[in-house]
Amino acid sequence: MPRHALVTGSAGFIGFHLCQRLLSEGWTVTGLDGMTPYYDVTLKQRRHAILSDHPAFRPVEGLLETPGLLADLATGCDSLIHLAAQAGVRHSIDAPRSYVTANLIGTHEVLEAARHARPRHLLIASTSSVYGANETMPYAEDHPTDHPLSFYAATKKAAEAMAHSYAHLYTLPTTLFRFFTVYGPWGRPDMALFKFTRAILAGEEIDIYNHGDMRRDFTYVSDIVEGITRLIDLPPGPQSPLGTPPAAPWRVVNLGNGAPVGLMDFVQAVEAATGLTARKRLLPMQPGDVPATWADATRIEALTGYPLPRTDIRDGVRRFVDWYRAHYGV
Repeated sequence: MPRHALVTGSAGFIGFHLCQRLLSEGWTVTGLDGMTPYYDVTLKQRRHAILSDHPAFRPVEGLLETPGLLADLATGCDSLIHLAAQAGVRHSIDAPRSYVTANLIGTHEVLEAARHARPRHLLIASTSSVYGANETMPYAEDHPTDHPLSFYAATKKAAEAMAHSYAHLYTLPTTLFRFFTVYGPWGRPDMALFKFTRAILAGEEIDIYNHGDMRRDFTYVSDIVEGITRLIDLPPGPQSPLGTPPAAPWRVVNLGNGAPVGLMDFVQAVEAATGLTARKRLLPMQPGDVPATWADATRIEALTGYPLPRTDIRDGVRRFVDWYRAHYGV
C-alpha cells in the first residue's frame, strides 16, 4: 500500500518541494494550505496547481487553526509533516497576533490531531532564529535558546516546547528541524534572494542591512528536502536530548549548509547569475535580525549515516535566477 503523508503548508516554498519529492517516491499526499495573503497568493496557487496534476496529491484549502480540520485530515496518515507557519522576522514586529494564531494555536491543532491519529512520526519545522542572542558558532542543537530576538523566533521556540510536552505525555515520536535561510526556485518573495533578483533585473536599488556585515548559512531547498525525507523513517525513541529527565521521544535537528556566506558574496552571486551590477543602499541592522547564522550539521549526519548534499551558493543562486526569468518572463 502507498504510504500516506499529511503535509501542512503544502503550497508554501518548502512544502511544495517536499510534496514533489514524496510524490516522486510513491507516497500519497494530502496537502493543507490556508493560502494566506502574507505574500502573493497566486504563487501559492500555482504551486498547488502543479502538485494537483499528480493523481496521488489531494489539495485542501483551509486555515491551520480551524478547530477539528486537521483531526479529520490526519486520520490514517503514516507521517504528519507540519511546515505551515506565519514566517518572517520583520513582519512579526508589525503583525504579532498573526504569529500567535498560526504558530501557537495552529501548532496546537497539529499536536492534538497527532495525539488522536497516532502517526508513526510527527515532524515539525522550526527555525535557526530560535538561537537568538547565542553568540557561539556554529549553532548546535544543545545550545541555549532562551533569548529569542524576534517575536517570530519566540513563537517557534514555544512550539518546540509544546511539542516536547506532547511527545512526553502521549509518547508521540516527534522531530523538529531548525531551518537555516532556505533559498531556491519557487522561493518566497519576502526573502533576500527574491528581492535582490527582482530589483537588480528592474534596475532598482537593493537594501543591504548592517552595511553588508552579515553572514547567513544559505541552504538550497533540495538539500533541506533531502534532510527531511531522510528523517521521516527515523522516529526518535524515548530519549532526553539535553541529558535531563523526563525522557521523551523527541529531538531537534539542524538543517543547514554548515558554511556561512557573507552578504556581499551572496550579492556577487546574484550579480553573476543576472549579468548585472547591483545598485546598493547600505542600511543599519534591522530590529530582530542577527549578524550571523551557522549550522552545526553533525547531528543530521550522525542520524542518517552520511552528509547531506551541500549545493554551492553560486549554483543555487543561478538556478533561482533561471527560474525567476522563466516564471516572470524577464
